Amino acid sequence: MSNKLLAKGLAGALAASVALVPLMAQAGDLVIESWRNDDIDIWNDKIIPAFNEQYPDIHVSFKPTTPTEYNAALNAKLSGGTAGDLVACRPFDASLELYKQGNLASLNDLPGMDNFSDVAKSAWQTDDGSTTFCVPMASVIHGFIYNKEAFEEVGVEVPKTTEEFFQVLDKIKEDGTYIPMAMGTADQWEAATMGFQNIGPNHWKGEEGRKALIDGSQKFTDKPYVDTFTELARWKDYLPDGFEAISYPDAQNLFSLGRAAIYPAGSWDISLFNKQADFKFSAFPPPAPAGSDTCYISDHTDIGMGLNAHSKNAKDAKVFLEWMTGPAFAELYSNALPGFFSLSNAKVDIKDPVAQEFVSWRQKCKSTIRNSYQILSRGTPNLENDLWNISAQVINGTLTPEQGAQKAEDGLAKWYAPHQK
Repeated sequence: MSNKLLAKGLAGALAASVALVPLMAQAGDLVIESWRNDDIDIWNDKIIPAFNEQYPDIHVSFKPTTPTEYNAALNAKLSGGTAGDLVACRPFDASLELYKQGNLASLNDLPGMDNFSDVAKSAWQTDDGSTTFCVPMASVIHGFIYNKEAFEEVGVEVPKTTEEFFQVLDKIKEDGTYIPMAMGTADQWEAATMGFQNIGPNHWKGEEGRKALIDGSQKFTDKPYVDTFTELARWKDYLPDGFEAISYPDAQNLFSLGRAAIYPAGSWDISLFNKQADFKFSAFPPPAPAGSDTCYISDHTDIGMGLNAHSKNAKDAKVFLEWMTGPAFAELYSNALPGFFSLSNAKVDIKDPVAQEFVSWRQKCKSTIRNSYQILSRGTPNLENDLWNISAQVINGTLTPEQGAQKAEDGLAKWYAPHQK
């Protein structure tokens, strides 16, 4: 055979073998879809290897998407039949819609689901509670992470009230060594998630206000919400120069490089700062207005894991999901990802000191979840996305607090009957 024919034959054989790869990869190969692209190393280095110790024949790949693109990308993959077998579930409405569309399978019969409370499962259930479609994984808590060394250098203490919080920011700004607070508004979602939803529960009294928005007895134009936007608008004076163009990773870098004293946070940021910051840091809960007799924290049911109803590997996927319901996963996940607090009934010993600080707030403050997640983001415009844009504009100064509150209310009233009265 000539070299030319030999090369042609080899090329054909190679093409044939490549063409077979997708078919061969279907059995025993699981793909996890997620928006958490910052914890890929932990999945690959800790979680998946722990699973494979028990189930060595099931190969698992973790393939995340950028958080802001996840919902659209996942929907496109599901529509096109290319989505992974396991799907990281956002809480409440977004995942409920996926279930209603037939994209998530019921997990009512999955062994181990009784390891979770009704409250933990409620974020991934039908409204009547009859069907659970994701395994509850973790909640996250909002607050502020701070550079302990910066506080010592400037001579400030952890603030307990809103008034003390702004006094601390003023003193850090006056000192000039550190940016008072590291956050930008370029990506918008941080302004709502680490801003509005972080400080707001102290104004609207947590679950009391959240449920009042749902039943229509409170509106965004009421004082608690205007006060939240008013406080948020004051942040502008303490953010980095050009904060309007600063993205979420940019803000993380400013803090981890030691250039900023305070970082409006979700507890999920702990892992990154543990890895990147070379200074001591801790956290404090959102300060409440002076005279408040109760503090409130956003302790948000954040992430679950569901089964793609069209998975070709449903049997193996259920093995992975059942493993996730057990105490070993709860302990591993909570400590591999400090700041993600297991929703399992299993007792978990949290070893990270900053994560332990966050979770300790449950003992002294009342917990709530983000007020845009249950029911109120089912229509158009979507309240969650509206609050991203409105919160960013209020911080930027392109909307007044009153205008921001009115815009949120107007958007909700366009489709939600309890706000049309």
